Amino acid sequence: MTQKAITKPKLPKLGFLYLDYVLRFFDHSNFRGWPDKIESVVYHWKNDKQRFINEVKRKKIDILIGNIPATAYETFREIAKELPNVQFIPSLDTQFANKSKENVTRFAWKYDIPVPKTYIFYDRNKANEFIETTSYPKIIKKSYGPSNYGGYFVHKVDSVVEAKDLLAKKKYYPIYMQDFVPMDADVRVMLIGHKPVCAFWRRPPEGEWLTNTSQGGTMDYQKVPKELLDLAVKVSKSANAEYWACDIAVGKDGKYRILECATAFAAFPYIRDWIGQYLMHKFSNGFFPLPHVPMYNWEELGKMDSSILRTLRYITFGRYNPSYDAEFFMNQKRIDSEGGEFYLHHLDKLFPMLVTTDREFEEWLSEKWNFQDNYKDTMKAPITLADAIAYDETQEIEDEEVAVTEDKINAMLLEIKGIGNKKLAKINEKFSMIELIEDLEDKCQSLKENFGWFNDKMAEKLDKSWNKFKKQLA
Repeated sequence: MTQKAITKPKLPKLGFLYLDYVLRFFDHSNFRGWPDKIESVVYHWKNDKQRFINEVKRKKIDILIGNIPATAYETFREIAKELPNVQFIPSLDTQFANKSKENVTRFAWKYDIPVPKTYIFYDRNKANEFIETTSYPKIIKKSYGPSNYGGYFVHKVDSVVEAKDLLAKKKYYPIYMQDFVPMDADVRVMLIGHKPVCAFWRRPPEGEWLTNTSQGGTMDYQKVPKELLDLAVKVSKSANAEYWACDIAVGKDGKYRILECATAFAAFPYIRDWIGQYLMHKFSNGFFPLPHVPMYNWEELGKMDSSILRTLRYITFGRYNPSYDAEFFMNQKRIDSEGGEFYLHHLDKLFPMLVTTDREFEEWLSEKWNFQDNYKDTMKAPITLADAIAYDETQEIEDEEVAVTEDKINAMLLEIKGIGNKKLAKINEKFSMIELIEDLEDKCQSLKENFGWFNDKMAEKLDKSWNKFKKQLA
């Protein structure tokens, strides 16, 4: 039988959505093989909305690809309405959870997704009444603005006095509290087309509760339960997400609860390549192949040093093809679950990579769901400048993704004795900004491994500068 030739479809015009000062998730190398020019459009903050809209129209872009930080989310809701023929990937609805921890909670409530019991107050009097009558311990989080770098915006309070003292100092808006759930660990799961492509444990140090590696936590990739992956898939499907990440708490009571979820997350370069291949497949109606990413691949990749994982690109896997040797070796690898025992290659059928279907309705209308702006006038106490910055785009942006700029990272490096402009250029050539930040969180291990002149003394000084900078975000 002669195979019918596949005719190349008419491809849409792609554009990358970038923002000044915000770390870039994608670049052209993630879409290797796309035959047409991919445009770039940069949003410059402040009063740049109309110029941005005009540039997208002038470049005749059909699909804009990129994550939107919290402080620009509502602005881009307005921009999307002015560009009805432009598709945003991920959609603004899918990115609803990117905006705040409150949005994550409301998303979870709507779809009956397990989360720690959560209390959200815009009325300070009602919040004070709750604080004085509730049981402790409680968790208090900053909902909007900077994300949780190293746990600096997540606080455990053990009494009424601690809660009031913390909120008097931090002035978080709204007041976002959760029941404290004792947990053994949490698991970060990354998904593409609702298929888990990477998952790893983060475990707190002995006697502590925060799992962040910067706070002494450890991580490993082994034996992530299938039932936990099932929950991550449910959450991804509820968000209709092309790509997604969940942080899932594993409680001491044996229950799983969602802590965070979003399309904006740190990902190894090869994962961003897989996302690019997935999106090329979707945009071309199947002309470009889906990446084949076998289940639990992360157990093997996780055996590599993290510095190697940060440089790997274009990883491919062969598909399971039964033969005597293959059957023997592949059938040694199994995963136990409540539903029984599975061979890993069988799980690929249970966790397929699915092409998302674009929705023709708006789910998270700002008129209803933008509580941050809709309720700001109901506050019983004056809103401070720090609160106002979170929702006024004309102010200096205070979002973590914005505050951590390339200039600030480079300035830290140049402060280190022995690093000049030439060595700085070599560092920037070797590492992307995301990879550099990940290495700063890892106490500069990759810098030491890749540059013989970068010694322990330099690493110690840079680690101190980085931790001092992070504390300023709080």
